[in-house]
Amino acid sequence: MISDLERLIDAIVREKNLPRDVVVEIVESAMVAAARRRYGMTKDLEAEYNEDAGEVELFEFRTVVEDVEDPDIEILIEEGRELDPECEVGDSLGLVMDIEELGRIAAQTAKQVIIQKMRDAERELTFNEFKDRKGELITGIVGRFERGSIVIDLNRAEAILPRREQVMTETYRPGDRIQAYVVDITRATRSPQVVLSRTHPGLLMKLFEMEVPEIYEGIVRIEACAREPGHRAKIAVSSTDSDVDPVGACVGLKGSRVQAVVAELRGEAIDIIPWHPDPARFVVYAIAPAQVSRVYIDEAAHTMELVVPDDQLAKAIGRRGQNVRLAAQLTGWRIDIESEQRHDEKLESARSELARASALSDEQVDLLVRSGFQSAQELADSEAAEVAGILGVDEAAAQTIVDAADEVVTQLIMEEAQRRQAGPEVEAAAPEESAPEEAAPEQASADEDSSDDASDDTDAVEA
Repeated sequence: MISDLERLIDAIVREKNLPRDVVVEIVESAMVAAARRRYGMTKDLEAEYNEDAGEVELFEFRTVVEDVEDPDIEILIEEGRELDPECEVGDSLGLVMDIEELGRIAAQTAKQVIIQKMRDAERELTFNEFKDRKGELITGIVGRFERGSIVIDLNRAEAILPRREQVMTETYRPGDRIQAYVVDITRATRSPQVVLSRTHPGLLMKLFEMEVPEIYEGIVRIEACAREPGHRAKIAVSSTDSDVDPVGACVGLKGSRVQAVVAELRGEAIDIIPWHPDPARFVVYAIAPAQVSRVYIDEAAHTMELVVPDDQLAKAIGRRGQNVRLAAQLTGWRIDIESEQRHDEKLESARSELARASALSDEQVDLLVRSGFQSAQELADSEAAEVAGILGVDEAAAQTIVDAADEVVTQLIMEEAQRRQAGPEVEAAAPEESAPEEAAPEQASADEDSSDDASDDTDAVEA
């Protein structure tokens, strides 16, 4: 015959999905706690669930001694031999206690212990279930909203989507299905905290892994990923098989694979670009769809300067600088972009400054400009050994060139000071001309109208 306690244990195992041995251990510990409430904390107590009888048995253990000093944990050898004729001094005897004597208060204590330990067991079970799922995708149902965070029902557990991990362009209602990226699992006071994200780049990478079998199998690899959640993303892919086009594999037939990812991200635009081990070529791919004319690399500053055709500048920068920002995040390089016209003006200005150095020939000026020197100041600040290596001269000649550049810088500073000093006098002496002043606003307006989408952009943008 099944006892009431047996039925209770079976019901808890089914409802809470806890292992049976864990539930039995909880009941046993609750009985010990109740007995301590009744008899005090000094006794050595132990509870054991009897499967055959369907009840918990409570034991009190005492040590057999010749002289009793603590009656709670010791028993005279004479009394001990009445219970066990073979016991000796130092043995531990277990005495069965009457559970019915515990009383109502002890029973209430047992109930509270069972409730608390069941919660602890559920928390531990949930933590163990999710602790190895960090970095995975998980699907749940929107449950409720708490202080800007969204609580997600994961069937047997709850997760939280904090405000900082939400995409601002996305809205949810209770009952909506949601797929998110597990960024962290922590032990919280009330329950394990499963923290989800809809903004993490890992979400994009895992979605592609689900949609593209070649990524799951390791043939195609996602080398880098950058996102501005809800707006645009870029991923760089490579292939370990020369016969497999990594970009084509991610796009899929008629764009089916990438469109599935876009749909899950609720319309976020995705650029898929080929990864390349050469940093310059990789950056050129990353700035797509804009075309690049020239690339200048400064490895010391980890910076690349891209020169693009004038009509490609707005496209390279992107709306509010989005394209160049994502390219910089994707490649890990700082990227400066300028138009060919602006670049040519800078080169001409550099040539004119460097040509003022008497120690330089026209060929040497061109060589320095091609090497990246854009002003006499840069040349004056350079080491003679560096200049010697570029121009193919000895260090003494290079030092003469550096000194000449320093003289040019001094001349330029003096000329600028003279212009500033003469500026107010020239303005005061100049006659008033109303016509040009009236025409100026028309010129500014024409410039604004011609800017279109690039109205927020300048000739050079840093990311």
